Amino acid sequence: MMSWPEQVVRVQSLSESGIRAIPNQYIKPLTERPVFELGSQSDRRVDIPVIDLRNLFGNDPILHLDTLIRISTACRHWGFFQALNHGVSHELMRRARLVWRDFFNLPLQMKQEYANAPTTYEGYGSRLGVEKGAILDWSDYFFLHYLPVSLRNQSKWPEQPSSCREVVAEYGCEVAKLCTTLLKAMSTDLGLKEEYIENAFGGNNMEASLRVNFYPKCPQPELTLGLSSHSDPGGITILLPDRDVARLQVRKDGDWITVNPVPDSLIVMVGDQIQVMSNAIYTSVEHRVIANSAKDGVSLAMFFNPKSDLVIKPAEELVSEERPAVYDGMTFDQYRVHMRMKGPCGKARLESLKFNSPK
Repeated sequence: MMSWPEQVVRVQSLSESGIRAIPNQYIKPLTERPVFELGSQSDRRVDIPVIDLRNLFGNDPILHLDTLIRISTACRHWGFFQALNHGVSHELMRRARLVWRDFFNLPLQMKQEYANAPTTYEGYGSRLGVEKGAILDWSDYFFLHYLPVSLRNQSKWPEQPSSCREVVAEYGCEVAKLCTTLLKAMSTDLGLKEEYIENAFGGNNMEASLRVNFYPKCPQPELTLGLSSHSDPGGITILLPDRDVARLQVRKDGDWITVNPVPDSLIVMVGDQIQVMSNAIYTSVEHRVIANSAKDGVSLAMFFNPKSDLVIKPAEELVSEERPAVYDGMTFDQYRVHMRMKGPCGKARLESLKFNSPK
């Protein structure tokens, strides 16, 4: 079984040890460090898309169309939006954050029972990528498979806190319903049959996984990142953000924009597979997470991905003489190997899928 190239250090343990300077392996190159001065590009005031989804679930065709147009604009120009009235219980969102915070506050030896390996990433982890000497991110995480049920292994889900498995199952169920609704909306907007994307991703065999991120306090947040710049390799990501601190940044027109979460919102992100399938009509969002010296935080990212052995390529209906296919086809299994081996690297992997690009 593949193993990590170096001994895994838990970032939470480093943070709680009281260090005042972060170890060298977490210090990012100058070009990748965040800028924190007031009025900097990361604090630019911009109209980040916030969309009320209640009319996606209603029967009024005019209001339904208006919501579709808003989703369309956000997916084409930003690759993400904050969703309100999304159908996921606010109380369940609160419980999900709380139960995972309780997990990360367990004694280290209890969490270590779930320590992961780079083969599947399932379990308790602290790094992405297996390159020796890589510069690491200031975060720990827990990764688990949710769908299809045949991939779900609840024995690898935390037994403590005692409500964890129940909350994960319930939260996953509600977010999966939202995902199905959004994929139908995206298919319709692209001029495809309503079920097109869902079916192309494998229908009932579409894969879903949960990554819970824990961002410990960092004594030198200006030198590192909670999570390096990347676009999500899969189809669509639904993120339950940290409630107390604005950590997520998205890249827009070359600038890093800090996303201030709207209360009770979920953040919907377009992943690379939908950029490919839409023939670059939709754009996946490049994003990163900044560290914070005053507060730790928890976020839950639910990834909805194609069945791993299906080839994803631009939909034939979206390819024409005027708009030839931008990308070559590839299975999701082949595609995500890059992230699992090298860790986050902007949108380099997606660029390499373009026809005539250096492979």
